[in-house]
Amino acid sequence: MVNPPELYHRILDVPKGTSPQELRAAYKGLAKKWHPDKHPPSSKLEAEARFKAITEAYEALMDQQENRAVFGVCNDGRAGETTGSFGAGAGACGAARMARTRSDDFCMRSAPATPAREFAKVYSTGNTGGRRAFAEFSSSIMRKAPPLERPLECTLEELCRGCKKQVKFTRDVVTKNGSIVKKEVAQMIMVKPGWRKGHKVTFEGMGDERPGCLPADAIFIVSEKKHSTFKRVGDDLVLKAKVPLVSALTGWSFSFRLLSGKKVTCSFEDEIICPGHEKVIKGEGMPIIGRLGARGDLRVKLEIVFPEKLTNEQLTGLAEILKDCT
Repeated sequence: MVNPPELYHRILDVPKGTSPQELRAAYKGLAKKWHPDKHPPSSKLEAEARFKAITEAYEALMDQQENRAVFGVCNDGRAGETTGSFGAGAGACGAARMARTRSDDFCMRSAPATPAREFAKVYSTGNTGGRRAFAEFSSSIMRKAPPLERPLECTLEELCRGCKKQVKFTRDVVTKNGSIVKKEVAQMIMVKPGWRKGHKVTFEGMGDERPGCLPADAIFIVSEKKHSTFKRVGDDLVLKAKVPLVSALTGWSFSFRLLSGKKVTCSFEDEIICPGHEKVIKGEGMPIIGRLGARGDLRVKLEIVFPEKLTNEQLTGLAEILKDCT
């Protein structure tokens, strides 16, 4: 069972320890979004319930903040000054409590009737439908339909350069009479350079609807299509190239295009290519998320292709040529 403070944090979508200023900002944004006057009749009851829950959560958390501020006077570390219930510390604490009580009484009598308070009053006392909707919403705030997950297939080029991808999916929607119908939805996803396999893009509340539950989220999970030339390893790209034995010994070069379209030539004219040789080209890998302009490396791995069969004449020639090599 979730404690009320945690429930209130979930309703306002704020973490524990949020400052009063941040609470106010969260409340204003949600109250603006769910104000009943901005919703059509079909969703007005839900908006009323959410607005009531948001208002109650905000006022409860703000009261909690004020309580902490007041009782902080009684817990200021002066334990040595308090020897009994009538010590100096107890007197300060008692005075703070009395001041808090008088302040609360005055506020309850004279606090201005804000739109949020007036709305909460109406829908908590005089509107049966509003009370029922609020009760349903409060009881289901921690219950959410299972997320609707779909793959978002991307090529390495798309993950390297970034792109726009429109996705279409079908979701279950609850009608006014409580039945469930299918509805096709289209959304645009901005793929950012450097996204990796497994990255999730979440559309809150755009998944399946179920009676008595909050709408599920629609989640798209990035998957990488297999590339004909490159393989991604973290932020690096790996390119495997086969080198004939004679080229590995006498010099070799080859050209290819990067994911960006840029042409690159690797030359090994002045070196012998040994088995397992790897050439690293700095900064030609994938973009690194969170580091503007930074990129991984391109690692060119060379595989030497040995002949499957040699004639006696070839064997004799090779033995003669290589006999003095160390």
